[in-house]
Amino acid sequence: MPHPPTNPSPPSATPTGQELQSQTLGEFLVQLAARLPAPGAGATAAVEAALSASLIAMVGRFTTDDEHADAIREIVEAADAQREACMAAAAADESAFAAVAEAMGMPSTSEREKDARRAALAGAQRDAAQPPRAVIHAATELVSLAERLLPIANANLVSDVAAATAAARAAASTARLAVETNLRGITDEHDRADLTSALARVDDVAQRADVVEEAVRGRISGRDAG
Repeated sequence: MPHPPTNPSPPSATPTGQELQSQTLGEFLVQLAARLPAPGAGATAAVEAALSASLIAMVGRFTTDDEHADAIREIVEAADAQREACMAAAAADESAFAAVAEAMGMPSTSEREKDARRAALAGAQRDAAQPPRAVIHAATELVSLAERLLPIANANLVSDVAAATAAARAAASTARLAVETNLRGITDEHDRADLTSALARVDDVAQRADVVEEAVRGRISGRDAG
């Protein structure tokens, strides 16, 4: 979840996935560094995953042997789709904070008001946990794509495959923190169980990313890493 401002209030405007696509990296980084409620960790995780997807697609497009053309086409199409999904998640993460900020600003003088505020905040945090949850799913899929790509990738670009899994690992770890930040305010047991199940995949993503990186480093150094 994005970091709360001193006086929480919804951002004046939240970007769409398409708007984020047209935003320069410099503009995003300036906004990230600013004293603004969003973007924050959730959007950062989504961008990390989008970088992973872009690297996989790039390596695929440079892998041109006919023998693996069908597999490469599938991998590139899947990576492009994940990139789009991740940019949409980045935009959704930013807009989700508006509802969290609105709930945080609700009156809480009477018991009725406190109950209403708690319910609204729980619902808003449940919704705010969905974009980083989607990023964890994307990171899982991206590591799978990298595992498929590595054995058939252009030999000159295998380091980029490892870089893609490193970005996916970072995305999953960052997204886990964003989910956990929201999880503490969610009271519905079904929602909590669903999010906890998503969190359980992060360690597996990290371990599989490590295996890909070690295999690539073995190739680069001339070792037989399998």
